[in-house]
Amino acid sequence: MESLGSYIRSAARATFSAYRSVPIRWRLAGGSAALTFVILASFAGVVGVLTDRQVTRQFYGQLDESIAQLVTEMHPSYIGRTLDCNYDLTRFAQADAAQIRVFGPGGRVLCSQETSPTGRPLNTPGFSVKGSGQQAYVQNGYQVEARPIGFSHHRSGTVIYGRQLSNLDNTIAKVRLFLVLGVLGGTLLALLAGLATAQRAMRPIAQLTDAARDIERTSDPTRRIPHPEADDEVAELARTLENMLAALDASRAGTEAALRRQREFVADASHELRTPLTSVLANLELLADELTGEQADSAKAALRSTRRMRRLVGDLLLLARADADHRQPHRVTNLDQVLTEAAAELGAGGIAFDEHELTVDLNPAVVDGMRDDLHRLVLNLLENAVRHTPPGTHIRARTLQDDGPVLVIEDDGPGIPPELRRKVFDRFVRGGGDSSASSRGSGLGLAIVRAVADAHGATVTLGALPDGTGTRFEIRFPKPASPQTAGAAPDQTSTTTGSTIGRRRSRS
Repeated sequence: MESLGSYIRSAARATFSAYRSVPIRWRLAGGSAALTFVILASFAGVVGVLTDRQVTRQFYGQLDESIAQLVTEMHPSYIGRTLDCNYDLTRFAQADAAQIRVFGPGGRVLCSQETSPTGRPLNTPGFSVKGSGQQAYVQNGYQVEARPIGFSHHRSGTVIYGRQLSNLDNTIAKVRLFLVLGVLGGTLLALLAGLATAQRAMRPIAQLTDAARDIERTSDPTRRIPHPEADDEVAELARTLENMLAALDASRAGTEAALRRQREFVADASHELRTPLTSVLANLELLADELTGEQADSAKAALRSTRRMRRLVGDLLLLARADADHRQPHRVTNLDQVLTEAAAELGAGGIAFDEHELTVDLNPAVVDGMRDDLHRLVLNLLENAVRHTPPGTHIRARTLQDDGPVLVIEDDGPGIPPELRRKVFDRFVRGGGDSSASSRGSGLGLAIVRAVADAHGATVTLGALPDGTGTRFEIRFPKPASPQTAGAAPDQTSTTTGSTIGRRRSRS
């Protein structure tokens, strides 16, 4: 019993869960149809029982009336040895499709509604008299009524009147069929009417849904919410949504104002820090040259930290300017020359931590942009390749002209994990590569690459080498408005930057 109860509860929960997953308009229409079905089925059951009783009572009543009338109107008599029924039994029987038999003494059929061509009655088998006197019985699918009847010469016999019970059953079946069809038809009409009513009732909800989708698409909480004509629950929902959107809009405006003030503060602070940092760097460089021993080492360590601080301040200033959408004037710039200078700075600054092979392939590429920002973009990509790849990795950087200036920097290192590729351009994201230096960066390098690329209308594509290994950054810039170059072509001779970077080759 306990297992049966548990099964029933599980089935009830599954049924309720399935019901809740049905759309609300179907639930409303289905509930209306189910209620209509219960009402109509109850009504049809009561009507069916009463109708069955009435039809059955009417069938037996007509049977009694018919045989009583027949006995009253029929006066059979003998002419010699032949019984003359002197009554049109055929016409009398046709009205009810009945069977009439008149039996004489001994149970012999004397006449019926069916007679032979010679006028003699047919002794039709299947009907017999089961006794004397008035009686009723079922025989061969007929409900039979038997009554005694007197003949002439003081003789008597029995007349039987039978009607097929199938007529009664057919009538009851037809009534039941009509009731069933009525119940089903009424339920179907109730379902359709419920669907139409639910659709009409849900129309204001659908309008609110469309308005919410439009607000989601446009991110504009000031758009108007449609209000229904009736002051009902839907109108209350519309007013609530409007109030909620107004509150969200006010909150967003406050957040944007706070972020704007924060960006302005970061930009102002970064800008103001550049001057004292420059002074500190100059003094530290002087001290590093003048001092000796441990004092010189301390000055050089402070110099490296200050340079890193100056770089971080520059990064923050660049990002703050990008957030504030402050557009700096663009000039025609040689991208290949920018790549050469960034590669030279990479080696001179001692940024690399292990031996790497850097190959620079220079081809003319002219862009409209800010030279300093482009320099930062290229330098960050080169640093990223050095920091996050193991010793001996080959790094290739090249510029080319392919329906616009293109910068490509790739390496044959371990590559960036797929789960990091979608967020490496976010701020303060670190990771990737086997180098221990990967955790030392600020997490702003690739964020600056994306910001500079966006400011120049360029697209950044991150992928792998054709064999599926390594990392490949491709930045495609739009065609410059003016084809003129900014200065002479850079020197494309091979140079060596020192043991920290390893072998760095430049070729055209």
